[in-house]
Amino acid sequence: MSEKRKITVDGEEFEVEVSRKGESWEISIGDKIYNVEIDEGERGVSRRSRATKSLGASGSGVISSAIPGKIVAIMTSEGDSVESGAVVIVLEAMKMQNEIKASIDGIVKSIMCKPGERVEANMPLMEITNSSEGEG
Repeated sequence: MSEKRKITVDGEEFEVEVSRKGESWEISIGDKIYNVEIDEGERGVSRRSRATKSLGASGSGVISSAIPGKIVAIMTSEGDSVESGAVVIVLEAMKMQNEIKASIDGIVKSIMCKPGERVEANMPLMEITNSSEGEG
């Protein structure tokens, strides 16, 4: 399933169509298609910010925004398995894009926001159920 999203590359905004293809993403801009792979293991130090660490809930399955902003992208879907530390939502606040990360390993139970939506501080955005819950 593909989604339309707005992305900014070198200060220029594009409306793109994004779809997950296995371990990579297929990005359509106009009539061009790009296959994008993200190396989750090596994040640039310049991409990390103080605000990023304060976003999300600590240890619980409910992910909230610590600051008000606009949802730019949702990087997962309901039913997807996510690992702790994986980027699940991109939030634009104060003209900066902040990565909101999963705080636990688990399955995305519900997504309570959508791209383009403005959200307030402490508003629940996503719920992840612990992988071990329900097993047995």
